[in-house]
Amino acid sequence: MIVTPQASETGLHVTYDGRVHPAEEIARGAAYELFSAEEVPGFEWAPRPGLAYPWRKFVHMTEVSAVRGGTPPTEESDAPLLMPVHRERGWSYLHQASQRPGAAGDPTLATVRGSAVIRPGTRMVKVLSARQLAGYVRGWLPHGFCYREHDVAHLRTPAGLAVLRGDGEGGDVAYALRWRATDPTDYDVPAGPAHQGLFALPPRDRLGPPVLGTGFVPSNAQLIPEFITRDFADLPMPANAALLAYPAEGVEVVLYTYQAEQRGWLRMVGPQWRHLLSAVPGLSPDQEYVPTGDAIRSTQLVGTHGDSEYEAVADLPGGFRVLAMTRAARYPVESAARRLRYATWRGASCLVLREEGGWLRLRLRRPGPDAVAATGAQCHERGVYETWAPGAEVTADQVVDLPYPRA
Repeated sequence: MIVTPQASETGLHVTYDGRVHPAEEIARGAAYELFSAEEVPGFEWAPRPGLAYPWRKFVHMTEVSAVRGGTPPTEESDAPLLMPVHRERGWSYLHQASQRPGAAGDPTLATVRGSAVIRPGTRMVKVLSARQLAGYVRGWLPHGFCYREHDVAHLRTPAGLAVLRGDGEGGDVAYALRWRATDPTDYDVPAGPAHQGLFALPPRDRLGPPVLGTGFVPSNAQLIPEFITRDFADLPMPANAALLAYPAEGVEVVLYTYQAEQRGWLRMVGPQWRHLLSAVPGLSPDQEYVPTGDAIRSTQLVGTHGDSEYEAVADLPGGFRVLAMTRAARYPVESAARRLRYATWRGASCLVLREEGGWLRLRLRRPGPDAVAATGAQCHERGVYETWAPGAEVTADQVVDLPYPRA
C-alpha cells in the first residue's frame, strides 16, 4: 500500500509564506505537502508521473496561515504545541532553549513541553534502521524513544527523518513503526531528576545524539517533543500497527500491518515497491506473511472477562478485547493490565526480557554511567542498554501488573 499525493483532485489549497499553493494533507492535517509549477525558494525539484507540479515542500500545520478546501476530519486530532504569548520570547528563543541542557527548568519551555499530550489512540512513531525493521518483523515490541505522529508528520524523506534516528545508522530509505498509544501512562518524558543518568552518559557509551534533558529532540531546525516508553519497557503490540518505508520520493509506503490474532505481519506493499526491502537483512521481499513465532515475550497485555483471565489486545480507538482467532470469541474485557517482570542486579533496576539456561536478559530501567559500568550493559539504540546476568545473582525478581483505567 502506498500513500501518494493527488493535489489536483482534492481542491486543497494552503497559504504558506504569503503564497497560496495546491497541497495534499498529511496525517489528518498535521502537515501538508505543498506543490508549485515553478521554482519557489525552499521548494525542491521532485517531479512525479501524473502530477503537474514538479516543485514540492513539506511543512507542519503550524507553518501555514490558511487552509482552504479539503475534507472534514474523520477523527479528533492531537493537539499541537502551545506557547504562551510573550512579546520577547518567540519561536527562536524557544528553539534555542530547547537545545540547551541548562534551560531545562525554563518555565516557558516547560509550558510548551507540557502541551505535548498523549491520549489513548494517539498515533506514535519510531524511526527504524533496516536492521531494526527486520527485528520488528520477527517479533520485537515498541520500546525506547518515540514521537507523536502529529509532531513529525512533515518529516517524509530519509534526510528529514534522520533527526529522529536513534542508532547512528543511515541509508537511502527510512523505515518506521507506527502504532496507537494504549494509555499515556505507558510513556514518559526524558527530562527531570529521574533521568539524570541518561543525560550524563558519555559519547563512548551511547548511540545516536545525546539526551538534552529538555524533552526535545537535538536539532538545529526542528522543535520536536520526544518521549520514551516508561522504564524503556517493551509495550504489547496493538492491533493494526504498521511498518512503513519513506524513500527519497517523499511518499509513505505501508510495508506490513500487524495482525494481532496471528502475532504476525501481513505484507501490504506491491511489487513496484518491494525493492525497498532489499536492504533489510534476512527478509524476503516476496514473503506474503511473516509470523513472529512463539518466543517468550517480555511483556503481555492481560484482561479479565467474567471470572477468567485472558491474553488481550489493544484495538484502539475501540478499547481492549480478548485475543482470539474467531470473531465470536473477541469479547471486550472488563479490566486490562500490562504484565512485565522487574529485577535488580548489581544495584541497577532492570526489566527482565527473557530467560535462557539460567541466564536473564536484562534492560536498564534508568541507564546512567554508574549502572552501565556496574552491569557492563551495551547500548543497542539511543537510551536502550541491555546485558546478560546469571539468574542466581539477580534479586527482587518479580512479575508486576500495571493496570490500565477501566476498559
